[in-house]
Amino acid sequence: MTISALPTTFDEAVDLAIIGGTGLYQLDCLKPVAVLPPIQTPWGATSSPITIAVFIGDSNTTNNKFVVAFISRHGINHEFPPTHVPFRANIAAIKKLQCKAVLSFSAVGSLQEHIKPRDFVLPQQLIDRTKGIRNSSYFNEIGLVGHVGFGNPFSTKFADFIYQFKDILTNPDSDEPCLMHYDQDTTVICMEGPQFSTRAESKMYKMLGGDIINMSVIPEAKLARECELPYQMICMSTDYDAWRDHEDSVTVDAVFGHLANNGRNANALATKIVKEMAKNLPEFMINGDGLKGSIKMSVATKADVMSEQTLQNVRFLFPEYW
Repeated sequence: MTISALPTTFDEAVDLAIIGGTGLYQLDCLKPVAVLPPIQTPWGATSSPITIAVFIGDSNTTNNKFVVAFISRHGINHEFPPTHVPFRANIAAIKKLQCKAVLSFSAVGSLQEHIKPRDFVLPQQLIDRTKGIRNSSYFNEIGLVGHVGFGNPFSTKFADFIYQFKDILTNPDSDEPCLMHYDQDTTVICMEGPQFSTRAESKMYKMLGGDIINMSVIPEAKLARECELPYQMICMSTDYDAWRDHEDSVTVDAVFGHLANNGRNANALATKIVKEMAKNLPEFMINGDGLKGSIKMSVATKADVMSEQTLQNVRFLFPEYW
């Protein structure tokens, strides 16, 4: 059966959501079972149809019902620039599908010499340098106030789980190994884009303590936290941004030169993650990584003073709370 002939509905809960490019849809360990048209939410439609796939079990698998949902962040034709990705709709749809965690992939520029193009990074901190023109919360409407903890924006337990597979990365056309960088201070800068940094900006980001830079982790990480979803981004280095005075600043041609290898490694890593999750669902996905119930305590506005539309919105995300 072709993708276009698959059912357009799926009624079971989903275990893992993966946000990235279309190349991640074709994992050998998964069988597509449905393609949901862009899901309509109170915050608009998702950036792409959502492909639902089921893990293909083997004799070592204890959870043959492991289900994955894929969303293409920038659309199936890459039509959404970073500023206009419907982030709120994407994460709301993932929440509605009852996903237990969100795995995100993103190309990044490196702000540090030791993070080479083709290396992968698991950030644990971020600095928001977007311009305040992205809708970054479900709780910033008049008549609804919510203050959500965001001191540790990523899931350390999720990162620990991923890091154990660091040796799966390869670099077949170079003598340089591909490394996976991960510690509690590893920081991603999120800039607005769509232009790349000036040299002065790149040096400033480096001085601020940034290790890598991209245009998509904000507000994706904030919204996942507001939906009580464990979230981890896997960042794939494509260039050294613009801070190196002795080199030309980043160009699209230079970026595309590393994308093919990053794509192969992303596919291999995602496959390994899915296989291991299917064998034994990680504890952070079972218990919610300590996030369950946090939003109920974070929203200060009482339900009886919310407007009917506001109530419908929050019930879309948390029907069990309101």
